[in-house]
Amino acid sequence: MKELSSGQIRQMFLDFFQEKGHTIEPSASLIPVDDPTLLWINSGVATMKKYFDGSVVPKNPRMTSSQKSIRTNDIENVGKTPRHHTLFEMLGNFSVGDYFKEEAIAWAFELLTSPKWFGWDKEKLYMTVYPKDTDAKKFWEKVGVSPDHIIEIEDNFWDIGQGPSGPDSEIFYDRGKDFDNLADDDPENYPGGENDRWLEVWNIVFSQFNHTPQDTYEPLPRKNIDTGMGLERVVSIFQHARTNFETDLFLPMIHKTEELSDHKKYDTNKKDDVAFRIIADHARAITVAIGDGALPSNVGRGYVIRRLIRRAIVNGQRLGINEAFLYKLVPVVGETLESYYPDVLKQKDYIAKVVRSEEDRFNETLADGLKLFNQVVKDAKANQQTVIDGPTAFKLYDTYGFPVELTQEEASDAGLTVDKPGFEVEMQKQKDRARKARSGAKSMGVQRDLLIEIKDHSEYVGYDTLDVDNAELLAIVENEKLVDTSKGGTVEVIFDKTPFYAEMGGQVADRGVILDEEGDKVADVVDVQHAPNGQNIHTLKTQEPLEKGNHYHLIVDKLFHSRVEKNHTATHLLDQSLRNVLGGHTQQAGSLVEPNYLRFDFNHFGQVTDEDLQKVEDMVNRQIFNEIDVTTVVTDPKTGKKMGAIALFSEKYGDKVRVVSVGDFSVEFCGGTHVTNTRDIGLFKIVSESGVGAGVRRIEAVTAKDAFKLLNDRDKELKQIASDLKVTQIKDTPKRVGQLQAEIKELTQKQQALEAKLAGQQAQNVFNDKKTAGKYSIITGIIKDAGMDQLRQLADTWRSKKLSDVLVLGTGSGEKANLIVAVADDQVKAGIKAGDLIKSISGNIKGGGGGRPNMAQAGGKDPSGLDKAMSAAVAWLTNK
Repeated sequence: MKELSSGQIRQMFLDFFQEKGHTIEPSASLIPVDDPTLLWINSGVATMKKYFDGSVVPKNPRMTSSQKSIRTNDIENVGKTPRHHTLFEMLGNFSVGDYFKEEAIAWAFELLTSPKWFGWDKEKLYMTVYPKDTDAKKFWEKVGVSPDHIIEIEDNFWDIGQGPSGPDSEIFYDRGKDFDNLADDDPENYPGGENDRWLEVWNIVFSQFNHTPQDTYEPLPRKNIDTGMGLERVVSIFQHARTNFETDLFLPMIHKTEELSDHKKYDTNKKDDVAFRIIADHARAITVAIGDGALPSNVGRGYVIRRLIRRAIVNGQRLGINEAFLYKLVPVVGETLESYYPDVLKQKDYIAKVVRSEEDRFNETLADGLKLFNQVVKDAKANQQTVIDGPTAFKLYDTYGFPVELTQEEASDAGLTVDKPGFEVEMQKQKDRARKARSGAKSMGVQRDLLIEIKDHSEYVGYDTLDVDNAELLAIVENEKLVDTSKGGTVEVIFDKTPFYAEMGGQVADRGVILDEEGDKVADVVDVQHAPNGQNIHTLKTQEPLEKGNHYHLIVDKLFHSRVEKNHTATHLLDQSLRNVLGGHTQQAGSLVEPNYLRFDFNHFGQVTDEDLQKVEDMVNRQIFNEIDVTTVVTDPKTGKKMGAIALFSEKYGDKVRVVSVGDFSVEFCGGTHVTNTRDIGLFKIVSESGVGAGVRRIEAVTAKDAFKLLNDRDKELKQIASDLKVTQIKDTPKRVGQLQAEIKELTQKQQALEAKLAGQQAQNVFNDKKTAGKYSIITGIIKDAGMDQLRQLADTWRSKKLSDVLVLGTGSGEKANLIVAVADDQVKAGIKAGDLIKSISGNIKGGGGGRPNMAQAGGKDPSGLDKAMSAAVAWLTNK
């Protein structure tokens, strides 16, 4: 067999299908764009949905790609099995209504067996087919596959719900008897079963049905091909590796981890091998994901990143690595992927910084988790329990990052077990919550063939004019039917030429009117979108019937259009200013350009300081005041990149692109409309900056008239404040506010001192009234005109003087009440816990609380219940 690197194998696959007329699609970002059904891009076809459901017609119906993907639904298996990964690459070839089964099967066999390509022995290949798919079986036999190497399996039908579906054919490679991990008569010992010998390398899906909302399967108007070949698996075959981890995709990280570990070596014992594999796998996933804009957090994909980092750290500790180390693997990952993903290595410093920060944070959390675990063990033994319950094990996992296996190991050392089924129940609840959050959207749309069939050429001329006379009406869609004459109401139409911009790249669609040949208004344009074949399709509210073939006068609302243009050009200035001020790692994560404001989302680790935000705003306005010409060049993507144009992960670029340049300050690929000179923007003002997700910040801003109005309104507010403060000149307002703050601080300090003095005087009476509650002593009391700070100070005094076993104090006024409970240290050891007592009595003040075993507090909204709370505390302690 050929000796090939992972990079050579990937390129060979893409070259093969390029020779077969396929366009090589670049790997998309791991972060899905406009797809709420996915947390991550999890397959090659995930980026092709718009082509398969017919919402967009590709320029070439034949496509191929190597798509980076993430799946974490079975993260617990990563490292323990030969082939489970979080990040993986899926090689695929796709046909949208072009070739079908015969060509897909013939080409797959050619790639795998031809000496020019993979050159595998055909006798080592086995194929599975859907029993009713006699064509697939016939075509496999036609290319030379022996009938006894073709296996019928009922599960070979690809169906993810509504949308395209169909039978599939899986290809397995026989690794030989050395890989046999099952007995000859084991029911799973066959190609397609759960075993290590026959390795699935490719799945070819024949999409030939529409799974309808009525749960029926109707023939697709255009049949599709969707295939997936796991690069990691194929590399393991070429590199004679027993598992995917002994390949050039993972070994560099494993060897680096060996250097960092406490003299540990890979491939010496099973326990350490699992740790090495988990670290290598997770290092790859977090490095690539952070490079694509994901950042650690407590929600969504940010939570996945955080979990992977923590799982890797815990496994590093198993190898004797007790300091931050994962960030040191980032450049190693970048080097393994450099041939196809050079941006990962270019961003290594930024990615390493994010990882190091998260490692340091988790090491602190891990210490807290160990304290909790030790307390759990202590409590269990004190109560003669032998099992750590499921919710507690899940809390250790979810809050502190303890894998349940680690909890089990530590528990075993302490002579305890873990309620694993109870843990799984809590885990499933979390998965259900996550699934529910994304269940509102469909997975893939049913093909809308009506628009696909409209292939008339339509030209957008809005870059040059906003007024087009004599535009021919080519198509009318009314009630999901093509008609020659509309009846009125809402219709969709396509003209042979149009000045109306179709919504794209965050810029909203133009608005305007349609006039007939006599100059009378017949419709309002309320929306414009791109039809599957690229035409601008207008949504109209009609006042009169429209006739196909007639000519109409199309007029864009110039004021609306102009305001959108100003805001769009401002987003370009904002984008580059953010890069200049915050660093080149910032990437656009979305935008919205409306006539009255703009919204710009970007990836950034950490908050944006007020100082940096001001620098950004000043930089944008500097470009506006410098009156810089905005120019547009139409060229090819390669030339555009040489010009320095910034490309977005989320955009697919055709043969021709528009490069928009604002002098030498900003150069971007953009199909939107723009001002001719930055002076047209007038003024730029940031309205707000906030976080909207894991590592994603949002700026909202206004320009021109809206910016002037914002400043004018703020000026009026400032004048009103100055008047209220009795300041004659606005410039003196900050000074007066400072004086008032100083006065308030002084008065607050005096109030607190008086409260403390009063509380201390009341406490003398309270401390002298010690009661007996069973075998314990307790002091209770209600302190008037005090706050929690005073109650805590009194509790400290009580503890230093050792006045009783338990102290319960309360205070309240209006609709607010507070309680504090303190327990002497020797009584905590005897089993009396402040937290238990506070929970027992806080209901009397209609509140709740908690705390440590020796100190707890509660808040409520019913001060009238304080007396009952004191009595309840005495009763609770008496019964102990």
